[in-house]
Amino acid sequence: MRRTMCFLAVLSVAAALWLMAQPAGDSLIEGFRNVEVSSVADAMEQLYGQRAYMSHEMRPLFMTKFAGPAVTVLMKKDEHKEGPPASQGMLDAIDSFGAGTVYVMVVENGADIAGMGGLMAGGMKARNWAGAIIDGTVRDTPQIRRLQFPVFSRGVSPATSINHYRFAGVNVPVTCAGVRVNAGDIITADDDGVVVVPKDKAADVLKKAQDLDFTEHSMMPFIEKFKSMKEAVAKFGRI
Repeated sequence: MRRTMCFLAVLSVAAALWLMAQPAGDSLIEGFRNVEVSSVADAMEQLYGQRAYMSHEMRPLFMTKFAGPAVTVLMKKDEHKEGPPASQGMLDAIDSFGAGTVYVMVVENGADIAGMGGLMAGGMKARNWAGAIIDGTVRDTPQIRRLQFPVFSRGVSPATSINHYRFAGVNVPVTCAGVRVNAGDIITADDDGVVVVPKDKAADVLKKAQDLDFTEHSMMPFIEKFKSMKEAVAKFGRI
C-alpha cells in the first residue's frame, strides 16, 4: 500500500510539473489549464445546450491535466502494401506543430489499432506538444509513461496501423469519441475526461466554468461546517 501511495504521489507531482512546463501562451489557454474539466462540460451544457465531452472510454495512461488548441489528424481504413509512406502525413503533423497544441487523431474504426506509440510520443514531447487525444488505442505504454507525455485513448493494443490505414488529412473536421473537433478548438483534459470547446465560444465558456469552479470550491467549507448537502445546494445552487 505504501509503495502504491508513493507511486501515485510521484505521478501527481510529475503531472503538476508537466502542467507548469507548458508554454505560457495566451490567458485563454492558461485559464483552461487551471479550470476543472467537469466545470467546462457543465458550462457548455448550460450556455449552449451542447454535449462537449468525449466518450467515457477515453482515458489517460496516467494522471494528467492539460489544455491547448487542437491539431486534427484523420486516418482512414485502407489495406495496402505501401508501408510507412502512406502514413507519413501523421508524422509530418508532429514536426509541423507543437508548442502547447493538442494532437487529436481519429483512427477510423480503430478500437483495436494503435494510433501512436512511444516514438510518436517522444517526437511530440520534443516539440513541446501539450498532449494527445487518440480515438483508437496506443502502444509502447511503458515508454510513454517513462516520457510522462500525456495521452488519452480508448485503450491499449500492440497492433500497428501501418499497411492497414492511410493518412487522410490534417486540420480537417473530425468526430473524435463522439464530439466534433475543428482545428483550433480548445481541448481540455484531466482525470474526469476530455472536453472540446469551439474556439468562437471559448471566452464565454471559460468565464462560466471559472464561476462554476468558484461556487463549487466555496461549497466544500460550508458542507464541512454545517454537515448538510441540502443546505449547501439551497444556498449555492450547485451540485
